[in-house]
Amino acid sequence: MFVCLCTGATTQAVHDAVAAGATTSRQVADACGAGSDCGRCRRTVRAILAAARTVDCPVHAVH
Repeated sequence: MFVCLCTGATTQAVHDAVAAGATTSRQVADACGAGSDCGRCRRTVRAILAAARTVDCPVHAVH
């Protein structure tokens, strides 16, 4: 699915940026372009970042 229509960045591109170490929307924008133009997708980018933090959290980890 496309996250950023301005740059054509997909959810996979954002997830790849996060997996490569991006922890802020600016770092995601630098890595794949999502959120670097009009900004309408920044909320979605931040949601993906928050979900990644929850997965990494030992309190919320699935055992």
